[in-house]
Amino acid sequence: MNFVLAAGGTGGHMIPAHALAAELKSRGHGVMLLTDARGAKIPGLFEDVPVHVLPAGRLSKTPWGLLKAMRSVMAGRREAKALYRQHQPHAVVGFGGYPAFPALLAASALNIPTVLHEQNAVLGRVNRLLAGGAQAIATAYEQVDRLKPGQKNKVVLVGNPVRASIVRLGELPFPAFDDVAPLKLLVTGGSQGATVLGDVVPAGLGELGERLRHRLQVVQQCRPDDIERVRDTYRSLGIPAELSTYLQDMDAKLGECHLMIGRAGASTIAELTAAGRPAILIPLPIATDDHQTANARELARAGGARMIPQPQFTPAALARQIEALADDPEALANAAARSLSVGRPRAASDLADLVELVGQGETPAMVGKAPRTADAPIGLAPAGAAA
Repeated sequence: MNFVLAAGGTGGHMIPAHALAAELKSRGHGVMLLTDARGAKIPGLFEDVPVHVLPAGRLSKTPWGLLKAMRSVMAGRREAKALYRQHQPHAVVGFGGYPAFPALLAASALNIPTVLHEQNAVLGRVNRLLAGGAQAIATAYEQVDRLKPGQKNKVVLVGNPVRASIVRLGELPFPAFDDVAPLKLLVTGGSQGATVLGDVVPAGLGELGERLRHRLQVVQQCRPDDIERVRDTYRSLGIPAELSTYLQDMDAKLGECHLMIGRAGASTIAELTAAGRPAILIPLPIATDDHQTANARELARAGGARMIPQPQFTPAALARQIEALADDPEALANAAARSLSVGRPRAASDLADLVELVGQGETPAMVGKAPRTADAPIGLAPAGAAA
């Protein structure tokens, strides 16, 4: 079977698409990616998959901005239709975001079945626009806001796909930690970084007691404009820190860390829970529909993360949270286990099952499929099924 994946913009859309592509290819299917210029530049993804860059405008509230965006969308739609006529996909899978919009519009125009994957706990704008015509909606959370009641028979809970190397971390023991071992911290602000983390985290680590501060080992992602300033701060505090603008080897960094500090993006939550790592989360306050706060609620309720709203994210508040975990190695290991307990490491496989089902001309509603619970198998097409 042939499948087209439509994703772009940020790693939050691209990483789950990449994980699904790897799973589909392992089953012998053909896979193509349609993305935008920004998505195509993210390193380490889709290196063995044909990639086509489409025009994709971001919808604007101003009349001129809206007209300009729609021109780009329609141009992208025309290009996608031409590709579909040539490659004849069995289904098109959209991962939200404006770069997926023209590809999914083209699929609807040619009556090609579509699957929407929603990474966040709030249905995104593009997915809301297209949900009515989709054959299936795959979700990462049991509770997803902004779904219409009539769309719930299309919903299948699969989780958010992550790379196989991340899933393998959850099968390994949590890194050893005791009263004298180094405390390894991973600090990441998502694919765009976060200046607030560069401001608050070094200062907060500087407020820790001397005994704990001298045990710190930090890996931190920084914005390019911030990296030298952050490096100088760590140097002045005597805290060893490895700084980078992009963490391409996230699996290795996550595998070594005891505690992650960062945003609550969908891919971040999925990787934390698949690997079983505790976190201190600072949801992005300007995220559309405040979806990062919604993303974090399941992990926080389970005890795998502590959430600090950005207005309360101060050096003193961060230091208190780190000390509460680091002063009790058993508490840190328990938080890691609770993080792992809400993970969905089969997400890529379950989403591939759903995509195969739709590619065969069936839908969850046709086979009487109710939304999956966290513990139940998906029960759709068997792995490796083909039309």
